[in-house]
Amino acid sequence: MGAGEAANFAAYAFAPATLVTPLGALSVLVSALLSPYFLNERLNLHGKVGCLLCIFGSTVMVIHAPQEEEVTSLSAMAEKLKDPGFIVFAMCAVGSSLFMIFAVAPHFGQQNVLVYIFICSVIGALSVSCVKGLGISIKELFAGSSVLKEPLFWVLLVCLVVCVTVQINYLNKALDIFNTSIVTPIYYVLFTTSVMVCSAILFREWLRMTSDGIVGTISGFLTIILGIFLLHAFKDITFSWESLPHYLRKSSQGPQWVNKPSLYVHTEDSIKVTRKGSNGGWA
Repeated sequence: MGAGEAANFAAYAFAPATLVTPLGALSVLVSALLSPYFLNERLNLHGKVGCLLCIFGSTVMVIHAPQEEEVTSLSAMAEKLKDPGFIVFAMCAVGSSLFMIFAVAPHFGQQNVLVYIFICSVIGALSVSCVKGLGISIKELFAGSSVLKEPLFWVLLVCLVVCVTVQINYLNKALDIFNTSIVTPIYYVLFTTSVMVCSAILFREWLRMTSDGIVGTISGFLTIILGIFLLHAFKDITFSWESLPHYLRKSSQGPQWVNKPSLYVHTEDSIKVTRKGSNGGWA
């Protein structure tokens, strides 16, 4: 996991966040493909279709990947962070998160899955911005620059630790209360959406994109969402190519249940059950 997070950290330093974050769905895909072999879990037909949709959506997003404004130094990153648009976004993110933490979560956090996941997602957008700045700093460090003397480097590091701590805390709370199959896709959608909005404001990635590039990126993202939904929403349903003919079978006598010997078979006529009443008559 440490190696994977290090690779993910490096990806933010060399590629747009709008591209890196949605491709995190591939971890869900890899887990789904390996679980039948190592955990003896069953991947049904819905899951296989979901995997194909994740691959297809990721490919579309890579083809239409946006080009962010070149940020090669910590000083350039500092100028980006001073942008009024990003300052407003950061204030709204922090303010809404604090409101959810202190006003909404104590009353509705146990009943509504969106409360804790909203906090994780909004704070996660800020953590990705910190990761982006630290990645640029590390590249400068390897190039021989003395970035460790820059106050911004340590500010980004502290902010990253705080944001990740809040994320882990409220994500664990959501997983403790609600089913993983519900938390995972909702968290992925909200987190990725927050990161894409934050990245578009901070790095202006969408300004250089053509209309077909924007449509392709959004379409690929929606396709990944659909794939993840199929992977998680129907994972407990036993449905395969072998059982497909049973679901498609039609009977001239009306609807019936297949392979359910313990259940009645419906016919066009009502099922009549006779029993002898206490008065000797038939009911």
